[in-house]
Amino acid sequence: MDKQSEESLANPRPEKVSKLKGHFFVPSYQRGYRWGQHEVEALLNDIYACRDLDPGVKYCLQPIVVKERISGASADEAREGLPPPGTVYYELIDGQQRLTTLYLLYLYLKKVKGIVPGFNLAYETRPGSAAYLLDPTEAQRNANIDFFHMHQACQCIERWFQKRGEQTDDGQIAGVADDMYRHLREQVHVIWYDAGEQDSITLFTRLNVGRIALTNAELVKALLLSGKDAGTLNAHYRQVEIATQWDMIEQSLQDDAFWAFLTNHPASAYPARIELIFDLLAKKNTARSDRFFTFEYFKKQLDKLQHQNKGAKKAEANQGSAPQIAVWAPVLELYHLLREWFEDRDLYHKIGYLVAAGDKLGDLVGKATGEEAVTKSAFSTFLDDRIAGLLGLDATAARELDYEKHRRQCERLLLLFNVETVRLLDHSSERYPFDSHKKERWSLEHIHAQNAEPLKTDSEWRSWLADARRALCALPRFEDRQREDAKAGLLGAIDLTLDSDKGGISRGVFAALSRRVLDEFLNPDGTSQDEHSIANLALLSGAVNSALSNGAFQVKRLQLIDMDQDGRFIPVCTRRVFLKYYTRTDTQQMHLWSRADRACYLDAMFADPHVSPEGKEGVVWKYLKKPAAGAQA
Repeated sequence: MDKQSEESLANPRPEKVSKLKGHFFVPSYQRGYRWGQHEVEALLNDIYACRDLDPGVKYCLQPIVVKERISGASADEAREGLPPPGTVYYELIDGQQRLTTLYLLYLYLKKVKGIVPGFNLAYETRPGSAAYLLDPTEAQRNANIDFFHMHQACQCIERWFQKRGEQTDDGQIAGVADDMYRHLREQVHVIWYDAGEQDSITLFTRLNVGRIALTNAELVKALLLSGKDAGTLNAHYRQVEIATQWDMIEQSLQDDAFWAFLTNHPASAYPARIELIFDLLAKKNTARSDRFFTFEYFKKQLDKLQHQNKGAKKAEANQGSAPQIAVWAPVLELYHLLREWFEDRDLYHKIGYLVAAGDKLGDLVGKATGEEAVTKSAFSTFLDDRIAGLLGLDATAARELDYEKHRRQCERLLLLFNVETVRLLDHSSERYPFDSHKKERWSLEHIHAQNAEPLKTDSEWRSWLADARRALCALPRFEDRQREDAKAGLLGAIDLTLDSDKGGISRGVFAALSRRVLDEFLNPDGTSQDEHSIANLALLSGAVNSALSNGAFQVKRLQLIDMDQDGRFIPVCTRRVFLKYYTRTDTQQMHLWSRADRACYLDAMFADPHVSPEGKEGVVWKYLKKPAAGAQA
């Protein structure tokens, strides 16, 4: 709590927890109950530590800030959870997480010792919260997120007592419960602050700005659910409307598929996922040092509208919507736009790819909603151009991509190849799983390493050489007589080795033959210059990549088939590569990744429909830069 806030509050005093009486009301501008195991256990440990203090020593917990009110006023008619008319109650401005947990602690003591809480609680935004807090059952815990956390806290409290009980001499909980109740009755205090006549919303904001646990989303919520007409029927309807829509948006964003489509941030970066939408509207730069930039943006918007209303005639102001609704409307509109993109299969894949590849969602939103907003068809064309610009490749440069020189471009290209392959599936509702994709760290895998060292048995060597022989025979006749004779000699050596049954094939013989086959069959002019080419690369997660042997195509193929059957996420194009999906059936052999295989693989990505014999268009061809009109291809 900052010094200015402390000095402005009336009569701070320590108040025994056991003396807290009456009805505490958590208003709608507050965040819901969110304490988890760490916070609950920390509070229990703090209270239990009183056993090490002298009996007369006070132990003070952090403050609670309240405002005394009387129910039954006209402003209270529509407020959920208030006591009967004429009853004094306390509007809880700060400290509701702690007070709710203390109440849940008393509920546990009631169960084991019959100790009844002296106070009760109700949350304005959660109808039935007072009743649920009397009996936080598992059956109702999923009714809303607050009830869920309350039930989890009850479970945490019970486990804590069980663990402490096991550590006592008699192994019983009763002694621990007695100690805890004695500490609450005699030693544990809260610092009680009376807000007096101060405006609750203003005080709540000032108390919480700068506190790490509070998020921009929670501060924005306080703004939207506030107003000078707070407590009136109109304000109540407005608050219910915004709170209901807020919960709907937050629940929708809890869908990991939707979340991964929108951002590369882990969910942990946004305790309230709706804050992502606020950041987009505020045009927040993630590099900004101001933690409350987004909150300040919305505060300025609301202040501006309230100032405009103040200057308008009363009748005109009454005819318009409340400033809070005007500030909230763009949030709702942006959510619906993002949801529309997510549900449109084409837009889902194009925007999802751009975001995954590092483009800014805010820029895409700006193009669709700004002053120069375009039609849906023009927006789709804009996305195509954006993807092409992100790649920045023409057909020649794309085919010459190299693992060692252009790793980042290779990753972007192969991701696009996978995403577009799924998007272009005819009569399919399948979608590329960006949520699964973003749970992994991705790397480039060599489809076929330039050695066959992982093969270790005679049967594996024979199978490998048999496929190698078939591949060599499929090569066109060399015009160079010396190279043709070398191929014939190599075929003869393979035949001789395969026909030999005495003692099997030795490791040395296989190593020599496999090296000759690989140099002759895979690499032009006997070099290894295409080992790192895009034609020999596929996209794999780091975990899957590290599990593969660094060897022959067939070994990796079998390992990947096993992983795919086990449910590991293997991108569609990587799976197709190792199933020889792209290779013409008349040239297929399963053990090697030949030059013919590579050519088919490149065509699947980059084939120009205007020059392809079959008029087939490569999956990513449309995103490659084209020669200017009239230029020579």
